[in-house]
Amino acid sequence: MPQLPTDIKLHKASKTLELKYASGETYHLPAEFLRVHSPSAEVQGHGNPILQTGKINVGLSKVEPAGQYALKLTFDDGHDSGLFTWDYLYQLAQRQDELWTDYLVELKTAGKSRDPSESIVKLML
Repeated sequence: MPQLPTDIKLHKASKTLELKYASGETYHLPAEFLRVHSPSAEVQGHGNPILQTGKINVGLSKVEPAGQYALKLTFDDGHDSGLFTWDYLYQLAQRQDELWTDYLVELKTAGKSRDPSESIVKLML
């Protein structure tokens, strides 16, 4: 049985998605975190994930239900593919610290940045 949030709030100013559960758990998931962990083929790469870079400023522009099983998130960088199922959102929420740390290590290892302007500067050098 999937963990269904009892309340979902989009906080545009802080660029976070707040999820509350009947158990009393509350999670604040930053838009950047959700964007780099999107379940879309563009990000997941059909089993070979594609490292997302330069997403530090991304926000969420829209959150809408996708049937009874997921949320469709629209990001302000135009990304809107991939459905965040209730189970996937709950896994992201519970593993947020671990997944974020892994992402930062991947960026560093690849010599990439969360800041899109740093990627442009590197290309110009």
